[in-house]
Amino acid sequence: MKKRILLIVFATCFALSAFAQKYGYIDSEYILGNIPEYKEAQKELDRLAANWQKEIEKKFSSIDSMYKKYQVEAITLPENLKQKREEAIIKAEQDAKDLQKKRFGKDGDLFKKREELVKPIQDRVFNAIEALAKDRGYAFVFDTAGAMTIVYADPKFDLSDMVMQRLGIAVQK
Repeated sequence: MKKRILLIVFATCFALSAFAQKYGYIDSEYILGNIPEYKEAQKELDRLAANWQKEIEKKFSSIDSMYKKYQVEAITLPENLKQKREEAIIKAEQDAKDLQKKRFGKDGDLFKKREELVKPIQDRVFNAIEALAKDRGYAFVFDTAGAMTIVYADPKFDLSDMVMQRLGIAVQK
């Protein structure tokens, strides 16, 4: 009998503590979009990506020209020269693909530059969110800008403006 009463008391306390949790949400796109350093970092990343893309397109265009020239001359070339040209074209194409991977690959130059420019800003935002959540007693803070779908969110639980105030950013209404 004592076990049963203890179990009921424990279950009731657990259920009440679960309902007592506070939830909030933020819109990280809204917050980051209002940080001037983030906008500058995005512009720099876009500029670098465009330049690197032009560089890669130029290499592929050059390879295309090499291939067209080879097709025209292939009829008159001896077999050993044909093979050398084909190898040169294949090597140039591989070099271009390697450059593309180096610039835009998983751990490529663009990824590293994004880490360098954007990560410190994102860390600052995260720290502000974490401090706000701890100060105000929020158990969970969701991001409505992410892949997670929130069908409805009461605006009174939107912490985005409070996070921006913690970051020293003027809130625009």
